[in-house]
Amino acid sequence: MTAISSTPEWAALADHSRALAGAHLRDLFAADPARGETFVAEAGDLYLDWSKNRVTAETMGLLVELARRAGLRARIDAVFAGERVNVTEGRPVLHVALRAPQGATVMVDGENVVADVHRVLDQMAAFARQLRARQWLGHTGRPVVNVVNIGIGGSHLGPAMAASALRDFADRGLTVRFVSNVDGADFAEATRDLDPLQTLFVVASKTFTTSETLTNARTARQWLLAAAGGDEAAVARHFVAVSTNAVEVSAFGIDPANMFVFWDWVGGRYSMCSAIGLPLMVAIGPDNFAAMLAGAHEIDEHFRTAPFEANLPVLMGLLGVWYRNFMGLTSHAVLPYSEALGLLPAYLQQLDMESNGKSVTLDGQPTAWDTGPVLWGTPGTNGQHAYFQLLHQGTTVVPCDFVGFVEPGTSPPGHHDLLMANFFAQTEALAFGRTRGEVEAEGVPAEQVPHRTFAGNRPTNTLLAPRLTPAVVGQLVALYEHKVFTQGVIWQVNSFDQWGVELGKVLAGRIHPELVASGDGPEPLLAHDSSTNALIGRYRAGR
Repeated sequence: MTAISSTPEWAALADHSRALAGAHLRDLFAADPARGETFVAEAGDLYLDWSKNRVTAETMGLLVELARRAGLRARIDAVFAGERVNVTEGRPVLHVALRAPQGATVMVDGENVVADVHRVLDQMAAFARQLRARQWLGHTGRPVVNVVNIGIGGSHLGPAMAASALRDFADRGLTVRFVSNVDGADFAEATRDLDPLQTLFVVASKTFTTSETLTNARTARQWLLAAAGGDEAAVARHFVAVSTNAVEVSAFGIDPANMFVFWDWVGGRYSMCSAIGLPLMVAIGPDNFAAMLAGAHEIDEHFRTAPFEANLPVLMGLLGVWYRNFMGLTSHAVLPYSEALGLLPAYLQQLDMESNGKSVTLDGQPTAWDTGPVLWGTPGTNGQHAYFQLLHQGTTVVPCDFVGFVEPGTSPPGHHDLLMANFFAQTEALAFGRTRGEVEAEGVPAEQVPHRTFAGNRPTNTLLAPRLTPAVVGQLVALYEHKVFTQGVIWQVNSFDQWGVELGKVLAGRIHPELVASGDGPEPLLAHDSSTNALIGRYRAGR
């Protein structure tokens, strides 16, 4: 594999970045007054304005050539064809199959998997309809009205984000909550006001061995049995599983008929459209869940077929490469102007940083270039009164995605127009700033002029959609999935493994027995570094 940084296309971009280094967005807009109408693209319900980026048409042409050199088109085709693009685990990567319509063809090892996908979706829909009709009865014959999802990472962040985003579409007579942290406070808070005998737990773990998830699941089991007088039969009415391990699920006491499967070609952080989305389907209903899948599929098809110059995920991915590799910018903010999308940045943190937080190429060589940025963010307008000071006047330049909607969800009159006034104002202010002359012309005291001058030239993407609907949530999810993949292809990394997550788990497994050893015998010998040994000793002494 030729290192991407050794290609003529990379060298051309490096030269171009030096030539463009002094360009300001004020000058770029002055040179092309129609820029805000031409540096745009649309797909589905999403409108992307990328005009407030520190790029020209030449920049984007060079970036597209880099994508072609990296073989992006062939890699896209390989994903949709079911090839084993996850090379370190020898697996296909087919989250796109999860939202393929019935009758479509997506082949894995000579088998069309779409029929299996829809069989599970039908099973989920039947279960969700029972719960929503209050026909799923608990151990004492009362209907279940509370659903608590127990998962972590990809088994938690996607459905939790979407359930919050789509709360206007939810059955508010059902309580749907999510537990992920092994910190017991998470479980205690999620269940503090619930009746165990009207609560159902969805335990989401592909292997049914994830330590944090199984710890919380066992705690939930004890909580239920305490209310059920210790009757083990209660477990079958109050637990279902999303897993591939029927043996462990059955050993826990869950009826295998209430196990919802998914497949090893579905990565955790790409899995919210699978059975991992079961609590979301319960909350919003099968029809709205289907609309979300259709929205994701629409962007899948756009990504697969649209020319790179008008392809939303490709454009956003290339802009990220430009800033990371040719302008030396290390972080990226996602700023939804929607309280309902408050969990979107956390969801995208895993999607982006677990996928492309890599320093080894597909063929096992160290990367000679920077890869994934640090991704962060919170909803506007809250962030404006916190870290926007740094975005506007700090020494660190942070490219930002602003996500907003024309129509509000549930909102009192007058709020949404004020929210969106801030949305548009912030991208304008970040781009153009305020010059010294403009500040002086306002009559500002001379000693304050430097403090009230804004350099501007801070890049942003603006994503605008008509309304936050199930279809739009699906479109946003697919947009960012494919953006991340685009960048992974150019950086020549495997965006679908996560070996960096494993080391801490292994070490925690060794340390845990050292923390809980009985005081009756000798304390276990510690064989860590001096810092870890001393910290464990201090913890044990305090316990």
